Amino acid sequence: MSEEKDAGNANPRIARVVGVASGKGGVGKSTIAVLLAQALAAKGSRVGILDADITGPSVPRLLGVDSFRAEADDGKLVPIKSDDGIEVMSINFLIEEETRPVIWRGPLLSQAVKQFWTDTAWGDLDWLIVDLPPGTSDVMLTALQSLPFDGLVFAATPQDFVSMIVAKAVHMAGQTNTRALGLVVNMESMVCPHCGKEIPLFTGGGADAPDLGMPILARMPWRADLAQKRHLLWDGLSEEVRKAASDLAEGVAETLARTEVR
Repeated sequence: MSEEKDAGNANPRIARVVGVASGKGGVGKSTIAVLLAQALAAKGSRVGILDADITGPSVPRLLGVDSFRAEADDGKLVPIKSDDGIEVMSINFLIEEETRPVIWRGPLLSQAVKQFWTDTAWGDLDWLIVDLPPGTSDVMLTALQSLPFDGLVFAATPQDFVSMIVAKAVHMAGQTNTRALGLVVNMESMVCPHCGKEIPLFTGGGADAPDLGMPILARMPWRADLAQKRHLLWDGLSEEVRKAASDLAEGVAETLARTEVR
């Protein structure tokens, strides 16, 4: 069954909208979304990021803006700007303490996602990256129906069972006529602190399965500067991580450009 999109919800000030999705939580989706936004900004693009993971918002902390609170101007929420120059909007800017849970039922969560799109004073942006909620919930469905996505990037770890769960999210995207741009294989390997050898973190390679029907845009290794740092400042990341994020940004841009010239 195909679900209809809201065709009248485009924002003329935003050139492209790309979502970052995952079949399940815990695979580094939000980190991938932030790295994609940072890599695009590092190339000179004007970038925003919408934290649509309402019950698990981590974008403000990852970008080092978790101490800020949003203000309104002429009835619109004003996004917070990170040190990387990225415009950010998240539910955590609207609650007193970031550790307080958002205990809302599905309809309220879905409405919050729509309002972050329509009621935020986004500036002129080349890219808006949307950190989507994990899985195939009604909130995810609302986001896919309400926002004019140019495409989705899927984050996954290289595990067989994860590929099955990712496939569900990919099929959901297809049923809402949302294009799957490609896959990021995350936490693929780590460097042994004793011998310096690259060690696979998982076996099975499920995220590489060809039946997902989309290219692998980037492979992101597990590195301490991703896993242990409170804030992910672009200049403070290792060259290897920045290279993988840049590959992802280039892959997304090239995939969309090929579509536009057809």
